[in-house]
Amino acid sequence: MSETATYERRTIPAEARLRLFDVVGEKGVLDRADDLALYEYDGSVDKSRPEIVVFPRTTKEVSEIVRIAAEYKLPLVGRGAGTGLSGGAIPRAGGIMVGFARMNRIVEIDIANERATVEPGVVNLDISVAVAPFGYFYAPDPSSQRACTIGGNVAENAGGPHTLAYGVTTNHILGLEYVLPDGSIHTTSADGPGYDLIGLLTGSEGTMALTTKIVVRLMRQPERVKTILAICNAASDAADTVAEITAQAITPVAVEMLDGEMLRMVEDATHAGYPKDAAAVLLIELEGLTEAVEEQVEQIREACLKCGVREVRVAKTAEERDLLWKGRKNAFGAVGRVSPSYYVQDGVVPRTQIAPTLRRIAEVAKDSGLSISNIFHAGDGNMHPIILFNSHVEGELEKARAAGEEILAWCISVGGSITGEHGVGMEKNEMMGRLFSAESLDCMARLKALFDPECRFNPGKMLPTGCGCMEIRQRPLTAGNEI
Repeated sequence: MSETATYERRTIPAEARLRLFDVVGEKGVLDRADDLALYEYDGSVDKSRPEIVVFPRTTKEVSEIVRIAAEYKLPLVGRGAGTGLSGGAIPRAGGIMVGFARMNRIVEIDIANERATVEPGVVNLDISVAVAPFGYFYAPDPSSQRACTIGGNVAENAGGPHTLAYGVTTNHILGLEYVLPDGSIHTTSADGPGYDLIGLLTGSEGTMALTTKIVVRLMRQPERVKTILAICNAASDAADTVAEITAQAITPVAVEMLDGEMLRMVEDATHAGYPKDAAAVLLIELEGLTEAVEEQVEQIREACLKCGVREVRVAKTAEERDLLWKGRKNAFGAVGRVSPSYYVQDGVVPRTQIAPTLRRIAEVAKDSGLSISNIFHAGDGNMHPIILFNSHVEGELEKARAAGEEILAWCISVGGSITGEHGVGMEKNEMMGRLFSAESLDCMARLKALFDPECRFNPGKMLPTGCGCMEIRQRPLTAGNEI
């Protein structure tokens, strides 16, 4: 990506360190270099080390940590499991990192009202496991759902394969408890009047507040689930099939696409049953009442055959279905067996632009000399090109970044976006000026300043840092320095 601003790293005074120890206890602090090295990165390609990592157990402790940070003018960033893919949890300015690993309780399961209250360190999948005996589940399912936490999901507004039918995280949050940069504790609810603060804070990447409790919506498990594997001799056939399914007004809960290179890596790693000679596969899932699902299976089959799909397979058992999804959910791990490093992108395009976008990605791969495979949420046009490179070879990381920027620029040019679920973070913030007008970015900066006037919460994220003539510089809101 383009050049970014350098952030001054302030040393944490000894007195502030001692006070942090007092808040969370000796076992709740990491400050040795070897320990801090584990918190300098997430799932992206950037790095920056915190000065100290603290692990609160309660909202009160989070508030006290934030008050100490405010008193000493220290930057602060929250962190869940560190599975993010845009640098959202990387402490770009050093300072204090608040790790939520010890705030991992499911506080309440309220089946009568179809909701649960959880702390930010709860693992996504653990919610569905906890409520499964009652016949319920939590819908947003990022590929990292076995590791990622709800606090991180709220920060990034995470999605997942089932976004097509169920939406992203913000569609399933009913209430938040959060701490502002002055240490004050607040709550907001979807049931009450007033401004939609849940919608504002979900996806704000920890730049406005630290979330300390989340009320999530629970959904009833469907009566019938069917998973279909459509096998294609050409990637364009898969793209055409997605468009045909949409044209027939069928709404699967998920439509995932893997190209030939990607499916071969996945099959070698997981033995999910993907044919290695295919050019692409579609993984399509239907849910609902038994009769409706059975009818839609036949409609999907007809749409696939109409678009030249080579073979349509319907999983016969829950075990077969789970195996197909195991391949999809473990795809990134499969890539790690093949390439020393890889760079995952997250652009969005209209469904009608999937085929042209795949062609453009192939052109970028050829021009850059890098291998790029594709795995993505085809149902909503959320593309995830995976750029393979060797970080030990000088210049390859820069080539991968440049290739990613070209792909995102294409997504914008065809009416799409630079992110669908991974967030902006420090990876794409300098591209925000290509997507939004200067006036829109100025409005966002003013809103950020209302919550965080000193620009201490996760600085250097989301908004451009001021390296281009049309970009706004992120800076504290002080007298004579109004945004």
